Amino acid sequence: MEMSVPNAVAIAAADPVRLQQPAPPRRGALYRVRHDGKTSYLFGTIHVGKQGMYPLEPEVTRALADASSLVLELDTRVYEPFQQALTKYGIYPAGDSITRHLSPAALAKLQVALDKAGLPLRNVEGYRPWLVANILVGTEIEKHGYHRSNGVEGYLLTAAAKQKKPVRELETAEYQLSLFSTLDDAQQEKYMLENLEELANGKALQKSAGLIDAWSNADAPRIAAMAHELTTGDSVSATFMDRKLLGQRNPQMAANIEAIMRSDQVAFVGIGLLHLIGEDGIPELLRRRGYDVEKMY
Repeated sequence: MEMSVPNAVAIAAADPVRLQQPAPPRRGALYRVRHDGKTSYLFGTIHVGKQGMYPLEPEVTRALADASSLVLELDTRVYEPFQQALTKYGIYPAGDSITRHLSPAALAKLQVALDKAGLPLRNVEGYRPWLVANILVGTEIEKHGYHRSNGVEGYLLTAAAKQKKPVRELETAEYQLSLFSTLDDAQQEKYMLENLEELANGKALQKSAGLIDAWSNADAPRIAAMAHELTTGDSVSATFMDRKLLGQRNPQMAANIEAIMRSDQVAFVGIGLLHLIGEDGIPELLRRRGYDVEKMY
């Protein structure tokens, strides 16, 4: 007997599989790493996002479900160590002020940027220039709908908690933020001015949104192009990104992943997307150390 249209709709509603919802798109980059019978998955993350980016696609969710642990750069739920490191490396001692460390011209440009962002100077005058620059860039990105609360790490942590998986950290907040202390006053001023210029001409948003869009579509050529743009040139920002935030950290992260693989049967490692790119990226470093590294997408 032929099924009536209303009955067919009712059955489909009761059976979600039959609705054939499209699978979530591939995002970021996913690698499988094998060595001595142990397996790790490396997944490239971004630290800000939108709610519509989730859930992640099946290959990623299966890899996380199969893992015995979740590994992140930092467990972002642990607030106190990050705040202590931020105070140590990002905030001047009591009585000091950013106004004492910037040239008059740089201070004038900062005031213009703060006025545009709606931030009073008194709210940030105790912060070092690198931190003020990062706050201003973050504020601009948030205005366009990208929030740290929707970053990939938060999504992975929530999933791991539901699956009762232990969470391991590759680094410490103390180490991460100490890297900014390698910039002297002159370099910090230049770092700030470079970021203020890119905020004014729209390049700061263009770069951030471009990388997020490339991640959202697992667009490997564009991800590589964005990584090249962010790390090439003689600016303080590009040099710091290339030599410190990536070049110094990647070998140490790779060594820490090796140590975790010796103890965990299957680890899921969520790590900033740019750490996975290029000849000095973590996948290539592990491959050179004798690991079988397969790019899943």
